[in-house]
Amino acid sequence: MTSTTGFPARISIVTLGVGDLPRSAAFYEALGWQRSAASSPEIVWFRTADSVLGLFPADELAADAGVPSGGEPSFRGVTLAVNLESPERVDAALAVALAAGAAVVKPPAPTSWGGYSGYFEDPDGHLWELAHNPFFPFTEDGSLDLP
Repeated sequence: MTSTTGFPARISIVTLGVGDLPRSAAFYEALGWQRSAASSPEIVWFRTADSVLGLFPADELAADAGVPSGGEPSFRGVTLAVNLESPERVDAALAVALAAGAAVVKPPAPTSWGGYSGYFEDPDGHLWELAHNPFFPFTEDGSLDLP
């Protein structure tokens, strides 16, 4: 998507600061995500449908950004989300996440806005929402067709 301000409206990479890189990489691989050949012992990359997920040691990520490492944070004010085609797909995806080592934060349930949603956390406490939003259809390539 282009922008008239010169700042493109896209998110190319999300990098998660993690406490144990091999453990976190194994978690995302257990979800069925494919590790990119661009990965190294210092950082692990996963290609998603329309962006890239990076895993990097949290203290090194803080140093790279020039901010103090905060230790074990609680809620970070950010969630990541995977939208799915049906409530059944939400439940199935949560079962995969649980088998990979996720912890349920909020079990999936019907929402006040007419969808179906729940949350889990990865081994480092990053929150992921699994949701079915009947008002956000998908394109042929699996991207959201946001009105």
